[in-house]
Amino acid sequence: MIRYLYADQLDRLGTLEESMFLDRADQFKTRLGWDVSVDERGYERDEYDALNPLYVLYQKPDGTHGGSMRLLPSTGRTMVNEHFADILGGGEVRSPLIWECTRFCLSRTAEARTAAALMLAGGEVMENFGVKHFVGVFDARMVRIYRMIGASPEVLGSVGAGRDKISVGLWSFSDDARARVARKAGITPSLSRLWFERSFTSGIQKLSQTV
Repeated sequence: MIRYLYADQLDRLGTLEESMFLDRADQFKTRLGWDVSVDERGYERDEYDALNPLYVLYQKPDGTHGGSMRLLPSTGRTMVNEHFADILGGGEVRSPLIWECTRFCLSRTAEARTAAALMLAGGEVMENFGVKHFVGVFDARMVRIYRMIGASPEVLGSVGAGRDKISVGLWSFSDDARARVARKAGITPSLSRLWFERSFTSGIQKLSQTV
């Protein structure tokens, strides 16, 4: 199932929190070899985790992490503006209608539908909070995954070539895209909406105040 949790809510589900940060270390440090920090617990965390972002998490039946992504409004601090502005020619992405999506992570044991389920959940966030686009940085390996899901971004800029190519993309989510991604995820729109509503019965106002 999909859960939506702020950073200050993660400790409510300790197993999910622990396994997410461990899986992030496994993916970004071990498998991809990125220059990221891993603490004494084996967690991969950075300065943006301290900004109380919204996490969208795919929780497996045993309660552990299957996949996740991290969302922050682009009106505040973001990775794309602070670390990847060169890809945009020195420009910035700032708008109350655009949020940044980072740390898209899939567990080694993730179900095949996990990536699509996360994209579908991203669409729920967009629709319910008036967000028109997500912005994010992605590498060459993700191009195939986005195409497979049916949610490829508009590329705003790129550097490098081949496997080393890094791009900044802008995602929108039309009704047609929602239908495609829902089919790929094997999740009905009504179930997707139910998961969202369970998480945000009292949280929508809180999130809107951060924009």
